[in-house]
Amino acid sequence: MDGSVAVDDDVLTGRTDDEIVENLSTVRGIGEWTAQIFTLVHLGRPDVLPVGDLGIRRGYGLGWRVQAPTAKALRLIGDGYRPYRSVLAWYCWRADELYGMGKPSAVTGAGDT
Repeated sequence: MDGSVAVDDDVLTGRTDDEIVENLSTVRGIGEWTAQIFTLVHLGRPDVLPVGDLGIRRGYGLGWRVQAPTAKALRLIGDGYRPYRSVLAWYCWRADELYGMGKPSAVTGAGDT
């Protein structure tokens, strides 16, 4: 409310993903995951991989038929998908929905009519 945290799209457009996550995470109740999802979904950034998201980790395991990676392992795996890690995240969410019987997601558009 005091203006110390930028939330205006015009201001955020000029910042890196890491700067946005760091800035938003200063607000009590907004953690890294929430800030990353905001950056990926609201701002449409192409290179965001929320490794703390269980659906993404589980979907990676299901999609690649391996054990679901830890957040640390997925961070390393994700490096090979730069600069399009957001696409990897989307496919992982979708794999969790299709193969893991996960609930339809607003992010992937599954279940939209």
